[in-house]
Amino acid sequence: MNRILLLEDEPSLNRGIAFSLEKKGFEVHACACIAEARLSFLREEPALCICDLTLPDGDGLSFVQWVRKRSGAYIICLTALDSEVDQVMGYEAGADDYVTKPFSLSVLLLKVEAYFKRFSRQQGRQEVLISGEVRLEPASLRVFLGGQQLSLTRKEWKLLSFFLEHPRQIFSKAQLLEHLFDEDGDFAAENAVAVNICRLRDKLEADSSHPEYIRNIRGLGYLWDKECRKL
Repeated sequence: MNRILLLEDEPSLNRGIAFSLEKKGFEVHACACIAEARLSFLREEPALCICDLTLPDGDGLSFVQWVRKRSGAYIICLTALDSEVDQVMGYEAGADDYVTKPFSLSVLLLKVEAYFKRFSRQQGRQEVLISGEVRLEPASLRVFLGGQQLSLTRKEWKLLSFFLEHPRQIFSKAQLLEHLFDEDGDFAAENAVAVNICRLRDKLEADSSHPEYIRNIRGLGYLWDKECRKL
């Protein structure tokens, strides 16, 4: 699935990005405002969104949040705002990557192609994983708990996927950091593992103070304390 949603209100830039992506073989659905983008997203279910943050009918971050509540689609933000605070707000809203204007179109294309290569490899080797009330569907980037779909950040998704692929195995913080947060050049603070485990527990556990799924083994690390089966 190589479907891309492009949300950019500047006409020439919108056309240029869409044309370049289509030349590479991607299916592009170009939009100029949030209202149009929401309709297109629901209709097309894109795997990747490229989203400007300054738009005529609202804040692009609100669209990022809206997408993240509904999908695990990869989100690249385009913005003229290059301060660290602006970027942090984007990541907290659910963005996966940032490109600051003015930018090189070739860099954006490389980011898009790199994502779809990773996505293609994952689709080829992963099945649906079920553990307790948790169901993870890698092909559609969806997670369900007791039949209800959950909204996860990319790092939470990576962490949950890793645990389900290695149930009942203890991993130290250093191992989880190495396997999950430093790959593809991602930067991670020292407390990234603990923070993301805490957030994931809040979404999965009926009582996060007495976790059923993710257990902390004192002095050793963490493990997923349920059997897991593949479909």
